[in-house]
Amino acid sequence: MSDLTLQKRLAADLLGVGVSRIRVDPGRIEDIEAAITREDVRRLIKEGAIWVAPKHGIAGYSSKVRHKQRVKGRRRGHGKRKGSKTARLDEKEVWMNKIRKIRRYLRYLRDRKLIDAKTYRRLYMLAKGGYFNSLSSLKLYLKENNILKEVR
Repeated sequence: MSDLTLQKRLAADLLGVGVSRIRVDPGRIEDIEAAITREDVRRLIKEGAIWVAPKHGIAGYSSKVRHKQRVKGRRRGHGKRKGSKTARLDEKEVWMNKIRKIRRYLRYLRDRKLIDAKTYRRLYMLAKGGYFNSLSSLKLYLKENNILKEVR
């Protein structure tokens, strides 16, 4: 087997690709071996004895399938998680979403005269202090303390 390292390196440099992508015509190995200058290699490229192999693409089919599965909720279990709960879902954003929901509900109750302003303020401050874990815990509190007869 002939050593075409120099010729392949020169061709790669001339064509601006990696050495691994350079292909040579097996029928013209003697001509290619004889080529020792850049000019010789350039001539062989022009003649078609040396060419560049096309780039290999990645179909990405399996990753598309995986993505579809994740959209459905699969492949998201404990084993797939790296990083803490708070790294995946910011604590502040969780708090913001929760407190906004609770405050929106309290405004709704006050505006429809289901609770008076004083009760509203007291519940608002309890919410601000983190007394309610969720909107449902606020509704439970309202029911247990008979603040509201009918909770929506």
